[in-house]
Amino acid sequence: MRKRLISGILAGILAMSMAACGGSGSSAKTTAAGASSAAETTEAASKEAASGASSEAASGDSDVAYIKGKGTMIVGITDFEPMDYKEQGSDEWIGFDADLARKVAEDLGVEAQFVEIDWDNKILEMENKSVDVVWNGMTLTDEVTKSLSCTKPYLNNAQVVVVPSDVADKYQDKDSLKDLNFAVEVGSAGKEAAEENGLKTTEVSSQADALMNVQAKTADAAIIDLLMAGAMIGDGTSYPNLTHTVELSTEEYGIGCRKGSDLTDFIDEELDKFRKDGSLKELAEKYGVQDALVD
Repeated sequence: MRKRLISGILAGILAMSMAACGGSGSSAKTTAAGASSAAETTEAASKEAASGASSEAASGDSDVAYIKGKGTMIVGITDFEPMDYKEQGSDEWIGFDADLARKVAEDLGVEAQFVEIDWDNKILEMENKSVDVVWNGMTLTDEVTKSLSCTKPYLNNAQVVVVPSDVADKYQDKDSLKDLNFAVEVGSAGKEAAEENGLKTTEVSSQADALMNVQAKTADAAIIDLLMAGAMIGDGTSYPNLTHTVELSTEEYGIGCRKGSDLTDFIDEELDKFRKDGSLKELAEKYGVQDALVD
């Protein structure tokens, strides 16, 4: 009897031991399967994230795609007749450059929006994506061409001296300018021309302000773009008593995009198209800059 009891106890212990081993194996298999499934899910998510990042980067590399995606092309400008300006009592920006930018934006399928910028900060504004393009009678200086992706020249220009008409006879060559104080736009080609010729300057926020300073006699003279002088001074303008005399430098205008931007090539292609269909000349004639067009 005692032997049977001991045998029964041993059999029970053996059965429990086998059950425990079986349970341990099943749990291990379940844990391993769960870990494998989690690893596969993580790997799939990583691949999806990498694919999304790659797609976003590819889109981010294209300014044209970026502009189309947001539906607007932000154009950095200053008040600069006849390129970008507002008629009295109007909130609409017009001018040769403003109208030209609208034509390009229309072909992109987006709206052109104009933002006045501090001209001295135009490169920073571009890098920060505050604006998509600088389109404002921009002289192709070394600084500009090194920092921005620029279109081919589309207009010729010069930097000229503006003085009151009643003293213009005194200032017909560079030597006669040495004692004058010139109002110049900060960061402009006019400022650069003054420095190259050793002239004294007072910096103002725009070329329009430079003319106001001469009119108010707070500056002896100004240095501005020839195209602006043709539109804003002399008979029939807001400054009939001002005239331009000495031409300090000749230059070319271009349109500025971000470094490496595909928008540059798009605008060049657009300008070529407008030359061929005659719309560029027609627009230039509207604003009196047809003689400055680059063929």
